Amino acid sequence: MLWDDLILLCFVVACQTMADDTEDVELDFAADEQERARRSAVIRHPLASFFHLFFRVVAIVAYLLCDWISENFASCFVLIITLLSFDFWSVKNVTGRLLVGLRWWNQIDEDGKSLWVFEAKKASQGKNTGTEAEARIFWLGLIVCPLIWTFFFFTSLFSLKIKWLSLVVASISLQVANLYGYLRCKAVGEDGQPADTRSFMGQHLLQRPDIIFGIL
Repeated sequence: MLWDDLILLCFVVACQTMADDTEDVELDFAADEQERARRSAVIRHPLASFFHLFFRVVAIVAYLLCDWISENFASCFVLIITLLSFDFWSVKNVTGRLLVGLRWWNQIDEDGKSLWVFEAKKASQGKNTGTEAEARIFWLGLIVCPLIWTFFFFTSLFSLKIKWLSLVVASISLQVANLYGYLRCKAVGEDGQPADTRSFMGQHLLQRPDIIFGIL
């Protein structure tokens, strides 16, 4: 009987130990999920996230209020194009690199040929890139704003506001150039191989900004 009681006691202690270990593992998994959710919601680059949306949103608001603010079309045109130019530069050179680890640019090779390069930072090197929340902000602003300008294009076209139509076309050109560049970066992934210049539909607009303003 003594041996039976001893074996039974050892079995009970072993079961309790296994139960305690299982509870600890479950608690650890829950903590990991909470930590992962917390990190995905963190804004690591608040300034970059702000300016990613600031210039393009202010340009849209200025377009909507131009008739109320000023009757001078030239002033409105210069204001909106200036805002979108700042937006183009900041998105291309700063926010794309910080928020999603993507960048694109143009370079001239030894033969004098223009090459467009699209790069994506490797996952192993992405510790300094943005979080999931910042990535959502980046792509939301990059996609929604050109759609809004496209809507303005049709409203100007149907209302026969030719001078405003020229402003909208210039605005769409600046917005779509960044959108297309970053979509190419996303498609390239980790390869980082330069794309052929003929495949980039907006190359002439970027190399020759006077084309944008020539329609005026």
